[in-house]
Amino acid sequence: MGMGEYGWAIGVAIIILAVSAGRALRALGQAAARRSARAASPDDAPAAQLHLEVDELRQRLTELEERVDFTERLLAKRRDGERLAPPQ
Repeated sequence: MGMGEYGWAIGVAIIILAVSAGRALRALGQAAARRSARAASPDDAPAAQLHLEVDELRQRLTELEERVDFTERLLAKRRDGERLAPPQ
């Protein structure tokens, strides 16, 4: 049993992680929106810090989505190569 037999599991795990991270970011974004709506002044340091953290998490999620897309393309290319291989 080689590592290639479980390559699909890596892709599935990455997709699950991306979906989980997306949900967590969405929840953080909603919490930040509620918190900033309640804030009396826009100069509030904790709210500004929270906005920076949410922006950073969004950037990380974008990078993770790009990695998932790359992994999916790699797995699809490998499967296509295996399908096109001559019979043995």
